[in-house]
Amino acid sequence: MAITASMVKELRDSTGAGMMDAKKALTETDGDMEAAVDWLRTKGLAKAAKKSGRVAAEGLVAVVVDGGKGVAVEVNSETDFVAKNAEFQEMVSGIARAALGVSDVEALKSADMGGKSVADVITDKIATIGENMSVRRMSGLEGDSVVSYVHNAATAGMGKIGVLVALSGGDEAFGKQVAMHIAAVNPAALSEDDMDPAVIEKEKQVQMDIARESGKPEQVIEKMIVGRMKKFVAESTLLNQQFVVNPDLTVGDAAKEASATITGFVRLEVGEGIEKKEEDFAAEVAKAAQG
Repeated sequence: MAITASMVKELRDSTGAGMMDAKKALTETDGDMEAAVDWLRTKGLAKAAKKSGRVAAEGLVAVVVDGGKGVAVEVNSETDFVAKNAEFQEMVSGIARAALGVSDVEALKSADMGGKSVADVITDKIATIGENMSVRRMSGLEGDSVVSYVHNAATAGMGKIGVLVALSGGDEAFGKQVAMHIAAVNPAALSEDDMDPAVIEKEKQVQMDIARESGKPEQVIEKMIVGRMKKFVAESTLLNQQFVVNPDLTVGDAAKEASATITGFVRLEVGEGIEKKEEDFAAEVAKAAQG
């Protein structure tokens, strides 16, 4: 029986097996889909499907810089134990290098990594390690120079928080200080011009509601809001924040002293925004007992 691409795709989608493994399974079973699933299970290649529903909120962020271009990639696993696994770290490093040549996560999943797509490499690793994994997001940055920093590094170039800073002028030492500041303070944007207008408007409405609770006249409230919003923007934007290295200066002022212009930054933190499912101890024991 002729094995079509659609058959291979269907088997991959239902089992999580790699493309070549799915094709081989169908060939071995003469195109019988159910038999092909069983074939994959006996080979230990259908494990990925069983793991795909689990929350992968641990993992690593890897950063790679090549000249004036840098990329940060978050690859998730279910447990921190796997994030410390050398085999997992080697895979993450390869994925980050592959990310230098693409512009988004979908393209990264299709990118070549040692003769296989990144997506297939991950699927194979799920089968061998036994945990759900995923490439969650990536972000690239370009500039005259790009400096990287990793916080809580598990190994070289990867850890729990990855930061990239694009600079014009200045030096690598200053860029590293700024990157460390970003890791610690987590600014929302580079400057007020880069902030999401919806975020600013939402904060303004919150502050208006708080001020009205005081019972003060509207004209007084309006003046209060101007000051509060100025403070909010200063605390939220990198260039206006007090520099952790020297709190007497803003980051923008420190950049001027270093003859540098900060043109952009990227900050990725493992599991940021992922809702982790919490289970009580009794539920964990019951789950373990059920296998």
